[in-house]
Amino acid sequence: MKPAPWFLTLSFARACLAALRCGRVVLLAVVPLFVQAQGEAQPLPVLTLSVLQFGTPHWELDHLKRHGLDKANGFDLEVRLVADLPASRLALSSGSVDGAVSDLLWAQARYEAGTAYRYLPFSSQIGEVLVNDGSDIRTLADLRGKRIGVAGGPDGLGWQLLQQVAAGQGIDLAREATVQYAAPPLLSQALRRGQVDALLTFWHFSARLRGEGGVRIAFGLADLIGTLGLDPDLPVLGYLFPQAWAIEHDDLLQRFSRALRETKDQLASQPDLWQEIRPLMRADNDAVFAALHDSFIEGIPQPLDAARIAALHRLLLLTGAEPEKLMPAALFQGEP
Repeated sequence: MKPAPWFLTLSFARACLAALRCGRVVLLAVVPLFVQAQGEAQPLPVLTLSVLQFGTPHWELDHLKRHGLDKANGFDLEVRLVADLPASRLALSSGSVDGAVSDLLWAQARYEAGTAYRYLPFSSQIGEVLVNDGSDIRTLADLRGKRIGVAGGPDGLGWQLLQQVAAGQGIDLAREATVQYAAPPLLSQALRRGQVDALLTFWHFSARLRGEGGVRIAFGLADLIGTLGLDPDLPVLGYLFPQAWAIEHDDLLQRFSRALRETKDQLASQPDLWQEIRPLMRADNDAVFAALHDSFIEGIPQPLDAARIAALHRLLLLTGAEPEKLMPAALFQGEP
């Protein structure tokens, strides 16, 4: 709160003395003017983000907003909920919001198409390959001749990485296995019913299935990244902001980055805070809740530095990006 100018404070004191000397109750007329002057403050800048209603970014943004970490860092967060990822990306590309969450490959594809986005890390969780408890699949070679369900489509990061690692072992999964692409919930049911032998799915769907029981992890994609000589803790999901907007609002973006780090630190160190978030997680039982919580915490990325940005560039090259069209280092937002 800004203090009142000295001359207004002096005028207020003189008015009080005059009222007391004259026995008049004029103080009530002066007080509102004084309070108004004392209460004047500049409005906080507003940051609007589009997120899925039941998406994992909503979990941390709910905490950030609920505990006033936006205002404590000098901005006002406005979360706009959407039903699906295409709607969130449309809100971002149309300029109706300042930012949204998407994956690294989408940001790279947009850059190649001529639209640059500033990339602020959200999570290093990619996904996992699940099998039913009784499955004999334990190595990549065991996937030969099997039915593999793949969430996210043929261009998804997880599927591309899985194929890269398999190719290094002389395995062509696209030819030597039967691949079925579908939405994650449908594939989860397909695994339960035995309609696929293995399921490559996003981390939160994997956590939910593991919490429900009856399945196990055959391969963690983070572990597979390690076999490619890359740091497994790479932020493959991030908050995206149009670069032109990010340059103009650099201070606001820095404030959001600080608030986000405070949020992640609190969620990682204070388990009780998750009870406030649990309704958004749709965790039907404690095992599902624990699996979702643990996987989220495991995916909190370390701050970006030059070495980690270089590793992200290597990851993009492995997944087909052209060397001369890589997102430049300036698009990766480090922490203030």
